[in-house]
This record gives sequence, structure tokens and C-alpha cells, in this order.
Amino acid sequence: MDIQLKRGYIEVCVLASMMKEETYGYKLMKDIEPIMDISESTLYPILKRLETSGCIISRSAEYNGRLRKYYAITNQGRERIKEFLSDWHDIERVYNYIKEESQNG
Repeated sequence: MDIQLKRGYIEVCVLASMMKEETYGYKLMKDIEPIMDISESTLYPILKRLETSGCIISRSAEYNGRLRKYYAITNQGRERIKEFLSDWHDIERVYNYIKEESQNG
């Protein structure tokens, strides 16, 4: 899968993983892994980008004697998911076109 396309999907998956409750990096990786491969070197820059853009906020808290960083989605992050879902019809139309043409060619 194209890296730019995959990055966009991962960003929305990360945001969706935070819809019910705040979470932390390792749990995010485990939640997303069944959908697509993700590594720490991919996840943490995405989290930083989402935080910088205002889509998520973070806080640090002690857990078993160590600091753990927790992430939560913001209203801006929820809007990003809504935009992605509204754009899905366009993505699906392009996918179906490519699929049809490749089967007919």
C-alpha cells in the first residue's frame, strides 16, 4: 500500500481507537494491528502530528512506577473522522473504477 495513503488511514484508525476512552501507545498498536501493520516508529510520529494539529491531547501519569503517556481525542479529531467518512464515497468510487477497469482490461 502506498505509504502516504497508509499514513492517512492509520491516522484515522488512531483517532477512532480513542473514541471510547483515552489510551496509550502500546494499546493503540495492539488495537490497530488486526487492521493493518503498525510499528512504534510509525505510530509515535503520527501521534505527535495529531497532537500538533489539535486532533488529540496527551497527559502523563504514573503507572506501575513509570510514567505513561495517555492520549485522548479532541473535537477537532472527531471532525477529522467525520471528514474521512464523508470522503469515503469518493474513495470508494475511485476504488470501484480501478477495480472494474483492471478486470475489463
